[in-house]
Amino acid sequence: MRPLPLKLAPGSDLRTSLEELARTQGIQGFVLGVVGNLSRAAFQCPGQPEPTVLEGDLEVITLNGTVGTEGVHLHLSLSDGACQVWGGHLEPGTLVQKGVDLLVGVLDQAPIQAESPTAAPAPRLEIAVLPGCPWCSRALRLLRTLALPHTVINVNSDADFAACQNRSGMRTFPQVFIDGTVIGGYDDLTALHAAGELETLH
Repeated sequence: MRPLPLKLAPGSDLRTSLEELARTQGIQGFVLGVVGNLSRAAFQCPGQPEPTVLEGDLEVITLNGTVGTEGVHLHLSLSDGACQVWGGHLEPGTLVQKGVDLLVGVLDQAPIQAESPTAAPAPRLEIAVLPGCPWCSRALRLLRTLALPHTVINVNSDADFAACQNRSGMRTFPQVFIDGTVIGGYDDLTALHAAGELETLH
């Protein structure tokens, strides 16, 4: 294992920054430590239908979980201005206030076996999501629950939004693609699940 320090600038999205790090550098690992503060926190509390969102001067206490090329699974705890502690499953839309310093433990990659010279195929399912979008969070939770391989497209700018709209013809999110073809949004994804068709994408 090797340590990888990461410094996030004000306005960065905590979750999507770690997802992008894992995707662009092809790493697998876990968060070893964190120090910093947030202006906005989005996290899923157990048993609640929607993520909880807090805004203000928020101090990060802990961030635990895994980081990988197929996504992240992270639990956040934080304190508000009254020293009340909150926590839950980290969701997109959690924004850095002044700065966040992270230390990621990167696992050594296993060597490629001689009998497996070809790389694993890219996931057939892609999903474009907006930070803070509750329907996007629900769709991602469904895919994680089913352990379906998928690629996450984070829409963090007007250019990203325009690219997704041009590709799908949709202005709403999430936008779900299978084999490069748009199949719709959250309702369409759950309809495929109800019909037992998502399991074929493993």
